[in-house]
This record gives sequence, C-alpha cells and structure tokens, in this order.
Amino acid sequence: MWYIWWLVRCQPWRVLRGGLIGTAWMLGLAVRPYLVARAIDDGLRAADRRALLSWVAAIVVAGVGLAYLGIMRHRTMTFVREDASARSAAVLLRHLSRIGAVLPRRLAAGDVATVGGADITHTSAVLTMTGPGVGAVLAYAFVAVLLWSVSPLLALFVLLGVPAMVVVVGPLLRRLERVESVYRHQQGLLTTRAGDIVAGLRVLAGVGGRGLFAGRYAARSRQLLAEGYRVGAVNSWIEALTIVIPGLFLAAVVWLAARMAADGDITIGQMIAVYGYVAVLIVPVWFLLEGGYQLIRGRVAARRIVALLNLTPDDAAPPSRAIGATVPPPPDGHADLHDPATGLTAPAGRLLAVAADDPAEAVALADRLGRFVASDVTWGGVPLARIALDDVRARILVADHDSYVFAGTLREILRTRAGIGDADIGAALRAASAEDVVDALPDGLATPIGTRARTLSGGQRQRVRLARALLAEPDVLILVDPTSAVDAHTEARIAQRLRAARAGRTTVVLATSPLLLGCADTVAYLREGRIVAAGTHVELLDRDPGYRALVSRDSASADVDGAVR
Repeated sequence: MWYIWWLVRCQPWRVLRGGLIGTAWMLGLAVRPYLVARAIDDGLRAADRRALLSWVAAIVVAGVGLAYLGIMRHRTMTFVREDASARSAAVLLRHLSRIGAVLPRRLAAGDVATVGGADITHTSAVLTMTGPGVGAVLAYAFVAVLLWSVSPLLALFVLLGVPAMVVVVGPLLRRLERVESVYRHQQGLLTTRAGDIVAGLRVLAGVGGRGLFAGRYAARSRQLLAEGYRVGAVNSWIEALTIVIPGLFLAAVVWLAARMAADGDITIGQMIAVYGYVAVLIVPVWFLLEGGYQLIRGRVAARRIVALLNLTPDDAAPPSRAIGATVPPPPDGHADLHDPATGLTAPAGRLLAVAADDPAEAVALADRLGRFVASDVTWGGVPLARIALDDVRARILVADHDSYVFAGTLREILRTRAGIGDADIGAALRAASAEDVVDALPDGLATPIGTRARTLSGGQRQRVRLARALLAEPDVLILVDPTSAVDAHTEARIAQRLRAARAGRTTVVLATSPLLLGCADTVAYLREGRIVAAGTHVELLDRDPGYRALVSRDSASADVDGAVR
C-alpha cells in the first residue's frame, strides 16, 4: 500500500482534481432525481406549466453538466493512471539497470516480464479510487441525507444495506487475493520457461529435445490453466455480485417506498425521487465494489513490484573509508590478477585457461575477477574492491557467451568504442572466425540485427559476441566458454586467432575444450573450488587423471555434437 500511496503523492494536484471532478459527477447523478420529483409535484400535479418547463430546463442543464463532468472525470483519471504506469516503468527500468548482473540470479525472466507488464497496469488501476472512489463515498452519504429528508426509515435502510453488501463480498475479495498471488507467480514461471525454449529452439531441434520441452511446457500450461480457472471462478462471483446485489437492494428499497406511498406516508413525486436516488446509488455502490476488486489485484501487483525493487546489487563497491582517504589507482600497465578463494593467479600479458569440474564454480570465478561480487581479489597487489569501479569496468571485461545483444546494424553492435573503423571490425571478425556471418547477411555490416540477434544461429551469435569483446580491447579479458556453440573446425581457428589477437594482454578463458586449452600459455585445473594443478595442456593430461577425464569427456561430446553446433 505504501507504493500505491507513493504513486498518489507523485501527482497530488491531478489526483485532487480527479477527486473533485469525480465527486461532483457522483453528486450530480443524485440531483436529477430531485429535479424530476419537483417537476412532478410542482408541475404535473399542480398543473403549473411554467413550473414544469422550468424544472424540465433544469433537468436538461443538469444532464449537459453531468456529461461534461463525466468526460473530464474519465480524462483526468486516464492521465492519473497513465502517469502512474509511466512512473512505475521508469522506476523499474532505473532499478534494473542499477542491479545489473544480480537480476538473473535473483529473479526469473518471466517474473520480470509480468511485473513490467500486467503488474504495472493493475497497480495503476487502483488509483481510480482517488477519483470516482472518493466520489462514491460522498455520493453515498449525500443520497442518505436526501433520503432522510423523505423518510428516516428509507435512509436507515440504505445506510445499513451498503455495509451489508461489503460484508457479503469481503470474503470473496480476500480469497481473490490468495489465488491471484499464486496465479501471478506461476504465470511468471511459465513465461520464463517459454523464453528459455525460444532462446534455445535451434539447439533443442538439433538434439531432438523440442518434443520433450514442449511436453513440459504443455504440462505447466495446464497447471496454470487450472489456477486461472480458480481465479476466474472467484472473479465471476465478484462480478455477478456487483450486479445482483445492487439490483436486489434497489428492488427492496423501491418496494418499501411503494408501500409507503400507498399508505400516504410519502407523495408520488417523493416515491419517484426515492427510486431515482436508489437507482443512482447503484453507480457509487458499483464503483465501491469494483474499487475493492481493483484494490486486491493492485495490492498483489504492488507487492511483486516492491519485491523487485527490494533487490540490491551485490556488495562489490569499495568498503567505507575515513573522510579524506584516497582511492588507490589501478595498476599502471599490465598486472597479475589474483583470486585467493581459488588460489588462481592470472599472469599479466599471458593467455590463461581455466578448466573447472563444475561450471558454476567457473562462473563464480569470473564474477569475482570482474568484481561483480564482493571478494578478496587483488590486481597488481591492490585489492580490486578498493579501486574505483569505473576503472575496473574500463579495463577488465567479463564476456559471457550468452551476453545480451541489443538491436541495431551489425556495425553498430560491434562498434563498442569511439574510433573503431570497418578495418578494425574486420580484424575482430576474423579473429572470431565470423567473416562468414557478414558474408551471409544481405547488406553486410549495415544489415539490421534484431534484439538478442535471434535472426542469427547460436554459433553466429556467439562469434559476434566474441568479436565485440575483442574490439573493446580491455587490459584483462575474461571469456566464459566462448566456443560452446561452434563446431570443432571453427573452434580450432578461433583458438589460434584468439592467441594472436590478444598477444601481450591478459586473457583468461574459462572452458574445458581441448582445442582452447591446448593454445593457452598456462592451464589451471579448478576442482572443488580450488586450483589443484597448473601447467600446459599436455603436461596436465600426462600427470593429472582428473583433468584428463574432464577434458576427454568434453572432447567426446564435441565429436558427437560438433556437426549439430
């Protein structure tokens, strides 16, 4: 609720204007029955044509005024909702860009998609209560006062009837909150699975796994469908009651008013006015019930938004220092990068390969070396966490094999810094063995590439990412499994050319491919979170059975899957 209140406080004058217009519109609805009653009693029954025409004119003016207020109410509340949606989207976008690499480890992609779509809309819809919602409460009180002037009994009936309706619908609203929360969570999971299947569709088709994953997706869809039926069942009861209960309430009040008119307690004009008052009262009552429904959905959505906003980046920033303390500068030129957690040292200016028995350990090592998490890594003997983050990002690059590719021409995607020309791009593409990618495109480097480069194959995307990383020319380049989606012949060319392209600069390759390991100056074997052996690829094959088993298994996998990749 605090988040919803924050959205209200961000546009106080517009919300106030919506509340005033909504209130005026609601109260105006109750004026016309009064005018009709006066026209009947003072005009028709008294046979006073002048009075009748005056009251009819007043009814027409009231109708025009209500039409104008209705237009302005809808216009203002649309602005309120759109402002809240845009503000939520901007806040989420800024926060997602700030937490960066933390997001995929903390929250599924499907949850992010549903929060950025439906949840923002549901939360913004709650702000409707600040206009017609406030007006509905005031109109309800105003109608009760008017009815009191006609009959205290009728007024008391109305005052007690509406709370009784809330008591009937209240349990359904609470149940809706529970089932809606479960449904939204499962919807996020299914969206994530759909994204994973689409992203890996080519690979799944190549290894015959499309049917298996499609079956799992269908099973999860059926579970979500069943949960959706539960939500729909509750929604249908709420929708039905928001129509049936006010209708029954109207019938009961009209019956009571008719009995009182028959007994002579009220006039015919007053009876018609009572009918009009209660008919008008259906509108604010419907708004109150609909507002309660929107509030429940909005609370569920707001909790999901707040949960995402509560995600914080990993504490990889420099520790707190005394005022006036200086930030140590980054090393001049090349320097060793050392990770005490594993015992790994990446020698300056050399190509180091790390073969890890657990891929998760390799990813964790890359995060530490790139300072995406808090660690005791040192660079040239200086704690990496104490160096200015801008300097670290400018000189150390972690290039994941599945890193994001934004839409644009291939030239724009590869131009990672100022001063890069087509000759530089061509050299990088050759080092990544990606010349054929450009040759296959209709307009070469000027060919537009969509988001995530989905128009390219998995191997083509991976080679484009590698070329982009090489063009950045960082002092330290950390490559995570850079050739997992290419065939053995292409991988061999990349291994040889990568060594030449990065000559004299520090490069760390995290992979278990024998072709990459064989081209490295030094290979470090990471087992159970520690470096247990180091040497050339041939030396480790000769003396370490565990290393030999690890790379032999990868080699066998390449023989089987190479053609597919």
